[in-house]
Amino acid sequence: MQPRAVIFDLDGTLVDSLEDIASALDLALDDHGIARPTRALVRTWIGAGARNLIAQAVGEARTDSVLARFRVHYAASPVVHTQLYAGLDAILDRLAAREIKLAVLSNKPDALTKRIAEVLLPRWPFAPVLGQRAHVALKPSPDAAFEVASELGIAPEHCAFVGDSAIDIFTARAARMIPVAVSWGFRPRDELAAANPALIADAPAELAVLAP
Repeated sequence: MQPRAVIFDLDGTLVDSLEDIASALDLALDDHGIARPTRALVRTWIGAGARNLIAQAVGEARTDSVLARFRVHYAASPVVHTQLYAGLDAILDRLAAREIKLAVLSNKPDALTKRIAEVLLPRWPFAPVLGQRAHVALKPSPDAAFEVASELGIAPEHCAFVGDSAIDIFTARAARMIPVAVSWGFRPRDELAAANPALIADAPAELAVLAP
């Protein structure tokens, strides 16, 4: 497994953003007089975009109004508790030293994805960094993954796609990339195994196989 580029999901893969996402959701629910869910429940809702997160919390009928408030609250404080997972810095250093290209592809809104990357990932040459945009389908559609590969100038089959959910694994397969799962994120390991990735990393050091 020797990819020429590694594309990372953001939430649950590179960064632990649960507390900031859940805090913004709490405030949005408070605005509407709706009970707050547990952090454990919120964890299971992250990964398919903000609309899906809110729909899981309140149902489709109230999604638009709560989503609007969530976006306001989250944009105000997206990097309070959010941090890079421990141990990933060494792996990112290793990938960069071996001149393996790095990119980020998230279902988080594009502006917030870029903002978090600017705060937490400036040490490494991540480019492009892309989030959810109105004209591009969310993962697991492969459209944005193909866009990243094209911008990198590397054929999809020479790219590894690293994520913490079945959505990321399905995206990788649809884009003809090497699917790599990490188990320290927001989804249980059995969900990842069922999606049949090429590798499940249980600790950041196990990603060293991407840069032998």
